[in-house]
Amino acid sequence: MPHQPVPPAKRSFARSLRREMTEAEGRLWHELRDRRLDRIKFRRQVPVGKYIADFVCLEAGLIVEIDGSQHAESEPDKIRQAELEARGFRVLRFWNDDVLKDLNAVCDTIIAYVRDVGLQPWR
Repeated sequence: MPHQPVPPAKRSFARSLRREMTEAEGRLWHELRDRRLDRIKFRRQVPVGKYIADFVCLEAGLIVEIDGSQHAESEPDKIRQAELEARGFRVLRFWNDDVLKDLNAVCDTIIAYVRDVGLQPWR
């Protein structure tokens, strides 16, 4: 995936999202940062095309999105997902509640998807 320059406004917006993460994003980032999760490199709030992905593992081509209830059956999310997939990423989605109630299962799932690039997300 070739690197493309990120417009300054998008870079600034991504920075503001890093400062203002949701509780669920913050908890998951605590597990993902500094290669804490099975020595896997993740970045947070990463510009990808016209979107900003919550967490990205470039090595595995995996984007992890943490969704609130406003994302249930969201048409814009379907379009976003299709565009991210067209860029070569798999998009793994979890609900906020999944992260807050069973962080270990979320982390185990992420490890499985990073280690097996053939796995395809279920939603």
